[in-house]
Amino acid sequence: MSHLFNRRTIRTLGIVLVMGLFLLGGCSTLSREKREEPAKDTIGGRYYYFEDVRVPQELNYKPNRSFIYETPRFKAGVLFFTKWRLDPESLINFFTYSMEKDNWKLINTYKGKESILNFSKPDKSCMIKIREKWWGNTEVEIRVGPTSEK
Repeated sequence: MSHLFNRRTIRTLGIVLVMGLFLLGGCSTLSREKREEPAKDTIGGRYYYFEDVRVPQELNYKPNRSFIYETPRFKAGVLFFTKWRLDPESLINFFTYSMEKDNWKLINTYKGKESILNFSKPDKSCMIKIREKWWGNTEVEIRVGPTSEK
């Protein structure tokens, strides 16, 4: 036992460290502010490339992970955003409300660790994916594209 740390001590420290990380992650989820439907006159947000898809101002645009394809007839693309410790449920509420205001129809919603919102208009569709990473980062991916003509 001439070593400063033996195997048992190192293993115990490792377990304590892992448990501490889980507790910190759990506490950050509990401390987030839950928001209900945004007030009609304070929806806020801004538009990136698509004039009918509003994005919360808190989100940070990631141009290196985004792309836009545009022709004279349509515009399509993927927009990517991140934010540290942003409540996914508040994002779902924001997008559900603001997309309706921009005349999108909600098709369906999948909620879980990764939430997906699908919207449509007569000539295009939009999929919004919200992911909460285990270290506290929230990612938002917005895909807009044309629908097939009949």
